[in-house]
Amino acid sequence: MIVGGARGIGKAIAVAFAAEGAAVAVIDRDTEAETVAHQCRGRSLLADVTDYAAVRRAATAVTDAFGRTDHIVFAVGIGSGKYGFPFWNLEPSDWGARVGGERGGRLVNVAHAFVPRLIAARSGTLLFLSSVAGQIGSQTDPPYSASKAALINFAQAAAKDLAPYGVRVNTLCPGMVKTALNQSIWEAWNRQQPPEKRQSYDEWADEKIRRVVPLGRWQEPEDIAAMVVFLASARAANVTGQTINVDGGFVMHW
Repeated sequence: MIVGGARGIGKAIAVAFAAEGAAVAVIDRDTEAETVAHQCRGRSLLADVTDYAAVRRAATAVTDAFGRTDHIVFAVGIGSGKYGFPFWNLEPSDWGARVGGERGGRLVNVAHAFVPRLIAARSGTLLFLSSVAGQIGSQTDPPYSASKAALINFAQAAAKDLAPYGVRVNTLCPGMVKTALNQSIWEAWNRQQPPEKRQSYDEWADEKIRRVVPLGRWQEPEDIAAMVVFLASARAANVTGQTINVDGGFVMHW
């Protein structure tokens, strides 16, 4: 079950699961979910995950279609659309919808709708897609970074709650991935620059990768998808409550 699987990393995850022989369901408010589901020979459900009733209906539809739900991947990510450096360039109202508000409720809605099914089966996994920005106090988009940090914290709490039921919960943090979200960060940055300092998206990204990614290259959606599939597999049977980076070495803790 891929929530936010219509495009980008979510789409790559859906395709990777299908390649492993999994029956795939894609929840998204974007009609491209239908195309992805067709490619995966799976099922799509159009729903806005800020609507708890709609998410519960989707959970019931998935169970009715496949008999059970083994793995839930939350791959929804939306930036604030503003460049937040320094943070006082933002307004307090820019934070409300991001941290604990409507957008923060997306993950909670999904967890509440699907977890009872995993508890009843006493097996399964939850994987939350976060970001390296949730670990390093990124100045680029502070509300987005704070929301991703909250997601990591919630995943750890959920992992403890669900461990007695044999359900594993992990968080995966992509680094520099060429997605629409990554491009929106550049757009917000570029708008604030004087004309002489503006850069194309490729110029900005290449400079940032050279500066912060030790391996010196983009991470691809397929890199993220490969780790997600591994974490859902029996090979990761002892991995829960972890925050795992697929970031070319961007974030290193020592």
